[in-house]
Amino acid sequence: MTETETIAYDVVVLGAGPVGENVAARTRAAGLSTAVVESELAGGECSYWACMPSKALLRPVIAQADARRLPGLSEAVSGPLDAEAVFARRDEFASHWHDDGQVQWLEGIGADLYRGQGRLAGPRTVTVTGPDGAVKTLTARHAVVLSTGTRAQLPDLPGLADVKPWTSREATSAREAPRRLIVVGGGVVAAEMATVYQALGSQVTVLVRGKGLLPRMEPFAGELVAQALTEAGVDLRLGASVESVTRENGTVAAVTDRGDRIEADEILFAIGRAPRTDDVGLETVGREPGSWLPADDTLRVEGADWLYAVGDVNHRALLTHQGKYQARIAGDAIAARAAGDPLDAPAPWGPHAATADHGAVPQVVFTDPEAAAVGLSLAEAEQAGHRVRAVDVDLSSVAGASLYGDGFRGRARMVVDLDAQILRGVTFVGPGVGELLHSATVAVAGQVPVDRLWHAVPSFPTISEVWLRLLEAYRD
Repeated sequence: MTETETIAYDVVVLGAGPVGENVAARTRAAGLSTAVVESELAGGECSYWACMPSKALLRPVIAQADARRLPGLSEAVSGPLDAEAVFARRDEFASHWHDDGQVQWLEGIGADLYRGQGRLAGPRTVTVTGPDGAVKTLTARHAVVLSTGTRAQLPDLPGLADVKPWTSREATSAREAPRRLIVVGGGVVAAEMATVYQALGSQVTVLVRGKGLLPRMEPFAGELVAQALTEAGVDLRLGASVESVTRENGTVAAVTDRGDRIEADEILFAIGRAPRTDDVGLETVGREPGSWLPADDTLRVEGADWLYAVGDVNHRALLTHQGKYQARIAGDAIAARAAGDPLDAPAPWGPHAATADHGAVPQVVFTDPEAAAVGLSLAEAEQAGHRVRAVDVDLSSVAGASLYGDGFRGRARMVVDLDAQILRGVTFVGPGVGELLHSATVAVAGQVPVDRLWHAVPSFPTISEVWLRLLEAYRD
């Protein structure tokens, strides 16, 4: 048996992705000794298989689409994308799947990095089994933080493992574009990867079990993205569930509940995420392995005064930026509790409570057109019991939008609370609208009264002038 070494820290963090890193940054800034445990690469899913590589793949696709809408430039970009160059640039953004820079950053803040599988071994105790089999035991005086993120879900289909399907990881790290690709799913990953691979030369078929794309956004967002994908050549099939998948002689065959048989070189399942909590020792502290971990607004797990769940594992908002936001709150809450300070004491971002998770979560889908939303959709606001009105504007009517090129299509909606006279949600769809979203986030999170928004004057000619058009439509 390998002899166990025991080391004490103030805080132990499981997971060195952006969330875990931000927790460590805040606890170290407060002077708390902090250990970070990582079984893969420091920097996590976002850095190597999600946010950064996916957006690096999407950027040339979107730039080409924008250029093709501009007379005088469209002729110069009529040819196909250089897929090899696109993948090479993606490799740079993924740091060639080396984490040297992230390790140096952790060392720079004074956190200790332990490589290996970290597992809870009872309250305030974590064991780390290193690559060489050596086991270390880390104890935490104040807190253990689980920030292990999520993994891609796969359906329960017979023989699926033999098919070797793609998940988001394979899609963002592929070395070349397959000639034919099936994408199963209708959410963000499915829409973005269909956009990428169709533009890189694949013939893409998208199978969506539901009635449309991007079901968590306003219906028009999914409709406009679906229209653009179809025009780009994607075979989009709604209301289609995969019943079976096989691979023979390198060819994948998917059969749907309609009896359709689709053949391809690869198949990507983008049907959701599951928490990476199945092998972190939850059973040693009375929790169910593989479960989500509900947490309060300080990110402390319900029923435990020492255990925190930050980022995707708490299922509050599965987005990197929200996880990093939670991490700052959690790190400062841990430090405040360790010092015996009140949690409502002033901090750089206010009281130690992740209130933005409840009503002001922003998200951008980097398709062509982009879809960007914050807060509640019209349906969500009505379900929450608010008396609301949706105000819509065609983005192509805005002078700044017309400058983006011929054939500009887009739409904007704000959901106004008729009693409180504030915005409950805002959605934009159109080229470049992702950069509009923070203004909407400020309005929603700050609960800016509608009558004050009239005095936030948008510059002319910019797409931001849509704010004036939305307010005019609301007044009328």
